[in-house]
Amino acid sequence: MGLNRRTIVTVLVLLGLALLPLLLGGAPFYIGVVARAMILAIAAISLNLILGYGNMFSFGHAVYIGIGAYAVGICAYYDIFDGFIQWPIGLAVSAAVALVFGAIALRTKGVYFIMITMALAQMMYFLGLSLDEYGADDGLVIYTRSEFAGLIDLEDHITLYYVCFGFLLLIVLGMARLVNSRFGLVIRATRFNEARMRALGFPVDRYKLTAFVIAGTVCGLAGLLLGNFTNFVNPDMMHWTRSGELIFMVVLGGMGSVFGPVFGAIAFLLLEEFLSDWTEHWQIVFGPFLILVVLFARGGIDGLLGRRNPSDD
Repeated sequence: MGLNRRTIVTVLVLLGLALLPLLLGGAPFYIGVVARAMILAIAAISLNLILGYGNMFSFGHAVYIGIGAYAVGICAYYDIFDGFIQWPIGLAVSAAVALVFGAIALRTKGVYFIMITMALAQMMYFLGLSLDEYGADDGLVIYTRSEFAGLIDLEDHITLYYVCFGFLLLIVLGMARLVNSRFGLVIRATRFNEARMRALGFPVDRYKLTAFVIAGTVCGLAGLLLGNFTNFVNPDMMHWTRSGELIFMVVLGGMGSVFGPVFGAIAFLLLEEFLSDWTEHWQIVFGPFLILVVLFARGGIDGLLGRRNPSDD
């Protein structure tokens, strides 16, 4: 990776995230905003794998955030606070649901794929609304965060911040390796010419389903972090509008770029905080802004940093 403008900005952002609690002197509000941005960045990175690299336009990706958060909430409801139990359950259920949803949705293409992913996610949303035992639309309060045998104290907001930062770093590095592996190259190639990849003998459907499951599992991890961060879970986390926000982050940051969704998530959260202080109808301002980004900066924030080479991933 050369020392170009993109590399310098990426390193500065990571350095800023690492030092933020020290620079802010432990200010809970701002640390909380950035921690939430990092969690949503993990979810956006996972969506970028199938949307930016695989051209699979899922409009129901937020459902895995809800599954991860509900895994923490429901376990805590039954006094199971052990993170070594909660987190594997959340990841396994996210992967299983992604496998089923992917097997159904990948039978379709284009607008039908968009509609079916949204329909499946809305099905889970309404399932959440029907769960009276777990608060239905009022949601479920998580009084105790995940416990890890005294090794990590998530009740401390600085510790939770660095756990989010650590996972973000791992996901960025892991995704960079994945998209440059043989598996990632096949996924990227199907985006441009799926018919040719089939003609060459690649089991394209199997590759795409695997990418769908990986994306769902990583997004479930974001849900586990978000459930612990908010101490609350409700069906709204799975609503299609939340999936739309993840798409905004990917587009804003730059599709098909490993670090682009991180730029997008941070920019989205900062704009949301700034504009919502100004007006409760902040989406009226954000909508035209996103249109301008799509029209004049198609590579998103990542694209503004210059032409991207394959080695930049």
